[in-house]
Amino acid sequence: MFKKILIANRGEIACRVILTARKMGIKTVAVYSDADKDARHVELADEAINIGPAPSRESYLQADKIIAACKQTGAQAVHPGYGFLSENAGFAKRVEEEGIVFIGPKHHSIAAMGDKIESKKLAGSTGVNCIPGVNDAIETAEKAVEIAKGIGYPVMIKASAGGGGKGLRVAFNDKEAFEGFTSCRNEARNSFGDDRVFIEKFVEEPRHIEIQLIGDSHGNVIYLNERECSIQRRHQKVIEEAPSPFISDATRQAMGEQAVALAKAVKYESAGTVEFVVGKDQSFYFLEMNTRLQVEHPVTECITGLDLVELMIRVAAGEKLPLAQKEVQRNGWAIECRINAEDPFRSFLPSTGRLVRFQPPKETMFAADSSQLYGVRVDTGVQDGGEIPMFYDSMIAKLIVHGKDRAEAIAKMREALNAFVIRGISSNIPFQAALLAHPKFVAGDFNTGFIAENYRQGFHAEDVPHADPDFLVALAAYVNRRLLGRAAGISGQLPGHGVTVGEKFVVIGLGAAGADVRHPVVVRDFEAKSGSSRIDTGASSYEICSNWHLGGARIRGTVNGQPFAAQVERGVGRNPLAIRIAHDGTRLDALVLSPRAAQLHALMPYKAPPDMSRFVLSPMPGLLVEVAVQPGQKVQAGERVAVIEAMKMENVLFATADGVVGKVLAGKGESLSVDQPIVEFV
Repeated sequence: MFKKILIANRGEIACRVILTARKMGIKTVAVYSDADKDARHVELADEAINIGPAPSRESYLQADKIIAACKQTGAQAVHPGYGFLSENAGFAKRVEEEGIVFIGPKHHSIAAMGDKIESKKLAGSTGVNCIPGVNDAIETAEKAVEIAKGIGYPVMIKASAGGGGKGLRVAFNDKEAFEGFTSCRNEARNSFGDDRVFIEKFVEEPRHIEIQLIGDSHGNVIYLNERECSIQRRHQKVIEEAPSPFISDATRQAMGEQAVALAKAVKYESAGTVEFVVGKDQSFYFLEMNTRLQVEHPVTECITGLDLVELMIRVAAGEKLPLAQKEVQRNGWAIECRINAEDPFRSFLPSTGRLVRFQPPKETMFAADSSQLYGVRVDTGVQDGGEIPMFYDSMIAKLIVHGKDRAEAIAKMREALNAFVIRGISSNIPFQAALLAHPKFVAGDFNTGFIAENYRQGFHAEDVPHADPDFLVALAAYVNRRLLGRAAGISGQLPGHGVTVGEKFVVIGLGAAGADVRHPVVVRDFEAKSGSSRIDTGASSYEICSNWHLGGARIRGTVNGQPFAAQVERGVGRNPLAIRIAHDGTRLDALVLSPRAAQLHALMPYKAPPDMSRFVLSPMPGLLVEVAVQPGQKVQAGERVAVIEAMKMENVLFATADGVVGKVLAGKGESLSVDQPIVEFV
């Protein structure tokens, strides 16, 4: 067995590998860029080597620097994680040639599966179901239309070297096929340096279901059941689960056996995943093979009781697989939510900056111990006070739960999301809560178009209706009563002028101008020692009991005898007295006032925010990579104004109306904050 391994990655996957290596008694080496010098994976590893500037092309994608770090530290093997160089056949080959073990498949297996066109040909030759289509590169848009008509619409136009949703279009007619081919080819050339494009039949109401494999160097390959990955936004997975609520045992076995046949055809060693698109009739077709560990591997670990990272390391060291196909378990139900640094209420734009608070829910399962059942696990590469840089992807954590069945897993996940505190940046937790509460998701009735179909106009606060909105009102009143109780107990108050606390309050929901909603409430039987109180909202009554620490971001307790977890924040927005309650994805911003103060508040004039319509504002924190206009220039609506880059994503800003540029307020290369003015029109 290895004595020391290097992890050629960052973030949560680097931390994940370190935990298993530590369990196995293996020393670890972390590599890091300038942006990651204080990152969690650097802190966890036994040694750490700086490999260059923040941009990944100058650090994590530099094979020479990673190999040099191995030699410098005496690392015998490299675990590539996922992303970066994990599926780079050239890197794997170089590592092997340097006498270092690559903890992953051999370079020839990566190469065989890395080309989407060639991999489909190979899959077809080994008896794997393939989607009808033309797998040879298409040269012209006219030829693409001809082929599409022959296959029958709808068709999918895909770049051979594509990935992450880039280089992919769906066409339903000749016009869309012509335009889709052209844009797909240009995007592929710019993103991957490879403009080969092919066309295949688009499966309607498709599900994205994948089979987890593990193979060793002795010719053994087994499949570890499937993962359901159909909940996607713009071809990026959002929620994954195992098993799938859709396929039958017969389909599962057929998919698994075909995946194993393909893996054996390329002499596959290590962990890998064969992805299939599955139609509504459970017909399934090969999509691609990912020759690495997947982001969503924890759900497989939960239901099988296996540590996939440990198996990868043992296989790379030459050991045989410790189990046969008939010994693979399928125990309970696991769900994973990807927690991303993005603002779902602002079109999911990236959100970078300081994690003022990062308090995940309490873990009862741990990454390197998959024998623990039915709990909560958090895989992350960040920590309280850490920085979310703009240079890498937006995922900051993975929240995983394991239940006895799907209903229990969904309930556990909703509770865990309620207790997941993130401050300082925006996260997609409200969106995840909305998805988990959606009736079609609960019923297992969804496909890869679920998010696009149900959130056509984007995601808004009203998309997360609360099952009991009066509970949010009652909780705001409860929190306010606790705060007043503390204020009333402060010593040294002037006689006759101390803080007095009554029972009647008005909870004012803060909305748009003039849209305040008022809720009269009565708070009775407050007991400071037990933290209990009864709140009457008129329509309902709530007995709330909690040992909440004043100032804490998370509040746990019971309401009418049932446990709950929610989040509390004070001084939100422009009102220092406002209280924010967040629960089940719904957020209530409110003022809790005495009846007299509420009367006076109603007389206060509304102060409108400043008019910023003359400015082009940065919608997200990021790097200004281009300013396409200059002072005095006439600009028409829809014309390109600026380009901002953050977290591997380019956002082009366009003029919303005709105008003349007055001032350019930010320059190329400048780091921007949210809503920072870039251009002013006159």
